[in-house]
Amino acid sequence: MNSWINLDAVWKIVVVGLLTGAGLPALFALGLRLLNPTGAAGEPSAVRPSAVRPAAGPVGSTLAGLIFAVVLAAIGWGISVIVGHR
Repeated sequence: MNSWINLDAVWKIVVVGLLTGAGLPALFALGLRLLNPTGAAGEPSAVRPSAVRPAAGPVGSTLAGLIFAVVLAAIGWGISVIVGHR
């Protein structure tokens, strides 16, 4: 092994990078998807007039709100890590 490379640190960086780099945008997309349900024929509601667009429903809106809260909390945590609270 090379003494210049700390494999434990590299592993942690890769895992956190994958979670924040791919996981948070995927969660955000899931939240948006929960707010925009499909119609009966399977087409997105964006292709239909707004008068016949179905509501997301209370469950979808609640789950989307929780997902957005998790994403905002992760963003706040990342900013606090970068700033470095003392």
